[in-house]
Amino acid sequence: MQLRQNNIQQLKDESFDVLIIGGGINGAVSSAVLSARGLRVALIDARDFAGFTSQESSNLAWGGIKYMETYEFPLVRKLCMSRNKLMRCYPSTVQEIRFFTTIKKGFRFHPLFLYLGTILYWFMGNGFTKFPKYYTPEKVEESEPVVNTNGSNGGFEYSDCYLHDNDARFVFNFIRSAMNYGCITANYVRSNGAAFSGDAWLTEAEDTISGEKFTIRSKVLINACGPFADEHNQFTGQRTKHHHAFSKGIHLIVDRLTPNHRVLTFFADDGRLFFVIPMGPKTCIGTTDSKMDTPYSEVTPEDRKFVLDNINARLDLDKPLTVDDVVAERCGVRPLVVESQKEDTSDWIQLSRKHAVDVNSDQRHISIFGGKLTDCLNVGEEICDFVKDMGINIPFPKRLWYGEPPNAVRDEFMHQARLMDLDDFTDKSSPEPLSIRFWRRYAANAFELLEAIREDPKQAKLVIENAEYTRCEIALAARREMITKLEDFLRRRSKISLVVGREAIKSAKGLKPACEILFGDEADAKIEEYFRDH
Repeated sequence: MQLRQNNIQQLKDESFDVLIIGGGINGAVSSAVLSARGLRVALIDARDFAGFTSQESSNLAWGGIKYMETYEFPLVRKLCMSRNKLMRCYPSTVQEIRFFTTIKKGFRFHPLFLYLGTILYWFMGNGFTKFPKYYTPEKVEESEPVVNTNGSNGGFEYSDCYLHDNDARFVFNFIRSAMNYGCITANYVRSNGAAFSGDAWLTEAEDTISGEKFTIRSKVLINACGPFADEHNQFTGQRTKHHHAFSKGIHLIVDRLTPNHRVLTFFADDGRLFFVIPMGPKTCIGTTDSKMDTPYSEVTPEDRKFVLDNINARLDLDKPLTVDDVVAERCGVRPLVVESQKEDTSDWIQLSRKHAVDVNSDQRHISIFGGKLTDCLNVGEEICDFVKDMGINIPFPKRLWYGEPPNAVRDEFMHQARLMDLDDFTDKSSPEPLSIRFWRRYAANAFELLEAIREDPKQAKLVIENAEYTRCEIALAARREMITKLEDFLRRRSKISLVVGREAIKSAKGLKPACEILFGDEADAKIEEYFRDH
């Protein structure tokens, strides 16, 4: 909490080269690149970082194989290259996973035709992943017994990649990286509008926790508000070529449906791709595609029925899944880019997740539209180039701003972990060694966790059963991760609330001690706030 208060004071007192409004993936990578390359950067978000669209993805960083059907081959090629780059730069976080697909008889394409498409997809990705594989109906049943093969015409398997932990954690690590380079960030600080006055932007900000209002001064203003980009541009009088259309997607999280670590892929009743995705001890299933008029969405009974009906029809389960089996839900809108407000968006399912950037050079204003996790590194580089073109000097233009630490640092961490038998502390509910988990989440900062466990081995104990988070991680989060509300930790810095049911969290013995570490004397109030709001 002290980190946030200190940063808010600096937002009031200082002037910045760039102010970024919005802490989703677009704002996060923009802050990371500009800070690393020497600019004085600030970032605010009306909610928590990654607290809206960026926390509701499928946790996949994929090359967009579905866009091949609409012949968007340049986009597919670009996304495949972006996917490959993420896998190279974040080998512990973004990893290859097989996508296993079955096709029913009578589908609009024969499985062999689709299989040839996966080979083309593999070539478009420079053969970076494992080669696709074709399956007869018999081989489908043998390889994945949970799949209902009645009426199956065959299937195939190809590779893309996914995010360990969760999407919001991935986004936050860019913001934490920006903070390491001096970026002044604050969550729960809303922009109430901004004006270009003289040679600077004056943004009227409000701390939504305390209600305090203040002005932030910057040379450049970047609108990275995601689904709210159009709304904020109205506040600042910006006229842009691009705008957003919205499509709602939901996921239901249930107990693990298959022991195999692969993504099961189907075509849902509405024709779009439908996934069964591993999520630690759980499985994430979805998604829907419903046109929305606003960024605000919620899971409806019809949404649940659609997902459950589709999964029950496609898997041979001991008993059909019902709403009682749902541990948690994810629901958000996809901000889809359209080139004018009058453009026809009736076939919104075919709109791609490309991004677009509109620049007002005269007022040094940038608006970012659309985008997806896969393409985030490209977005960061583009934003840096646009800021440079506005006449803002970039002190360190070649500075690398993304990726895990060098292998030598990782090897040293793993060596120290072996010497102290860290993996002996791994909880039985997780198949993954503690050392791997620590490195993936915290990289070089994981050395602090080793030191905490050396001083007190109890720091390696789980806080909440089956949650895969230890006591020393809570302490690290309290110091470094700007946990303002309990939801910030349970939903975004971790994925606890996605894999542990509400009542299990509420009754967990470790909840109160964890909150005391995170919030001190406010622990009880923060717990009450969380369960009141959820």
